[in-house]
Amino acid sequence: MDNEELINRYLPLVKRYWLPLILGFAGLILLGYGLIGLFASSSDSKDIIFERGDSSQNASQSAMIVVDVEGAVISPGVYNLPGNSRVKDALIASGGISAGADKLWISKNLNLALKISDGAKIYIPFEGEKQGNTQGSTSLGGSSTVGGGGLININSASEKELDALPGVGAVTAQKIIDNRPYQALEELVSKKAVGSSVFEKIKDKITLY
Repeated sequence: MDNEELINRYLPLVKRYWLPLILGFAGLILLGYGLIGLFASSSDSKDIIFERGDSSQNASQSAMIVVDVEGAVISPGVYNLPGNSRVKDALIASGGISAGADKLWISKNLNLALKISDGAKIYIPFEGEKQGNTQGSTSLGGSSTVGGGGLININSASEKELDALPGVGAVTAQKIIDNRPYQALEELVSKKAVGSSVFEKIKDKITLY
């Protein structure tokens, strides 16, 4: 069968059904474009979800702080806590205060609502524990007894280190220790650990951190 016979045979069919054929081809083309657009959209959506998840994880990690909880707690150790944590949260993480803790010191000095920063150390004294450099405290910026510029950290310094401050003797040094922790230097006066005259002598030599 030659080309002329094929044309003569199928030309009437083409003339009769030309509109359905054209619509069919057009539908196939549109379907192809639709599938391509669908796959492209799906691929872009997955990329966005992955990036958001990764960003959220990094933000969560950067907000964490590390706190050292020691002394009369059930599980002493170093804990990772959210950045807005307070002393109460650190004690909960360590299992709570043990039965042997100095309850009187806790009721007088421990501020459960105090915010803690990265690198802080919280020490809960045992009942009957000897007073001095082992006295319970909340050191907001770490456990160092000497701050920047050689300043004495009133939240963690020993009795001997406090005694070396001008106008501070052994008795006053012990008062400073007994009234820990301090959130402001002026609390030395408001808590009656030192008098105003002594505070004026030592305020430039002490720090909270």
